[in-house]
Amino acid sequence: MTDNLKHINSRTFAHLGDGHIAYIRQLRSEDINAIFPAAPQMERGLKLWALLGADGSPIMLSDSREAIVANAVENELTPVSVH
Repeated sequence: MTDNLKHINSRTFAHLGDGHIAYIRQLRSEDINAIFPAAPQMERGLKLWALLGADGSPIMLSDSREAIVANAVENELTPVSVH
């Protein structure tokens, strides 16, 4: 299986898991606009949680990891953590 992944182009690789997997990632408020461009400016230093599609597209932002996980499950996505 690993050998097969070596031959996948980056665009195809980015879409593996689309509609099935969502990534949970903790972010600082000052980094939010890079991923969520439409988000309002926030106080610096806040720790927030983001739910991202398999391709990295933004789905949800919250101050609660539990809310992020619940949203993923509610939308039939398998949540995985990104460190």
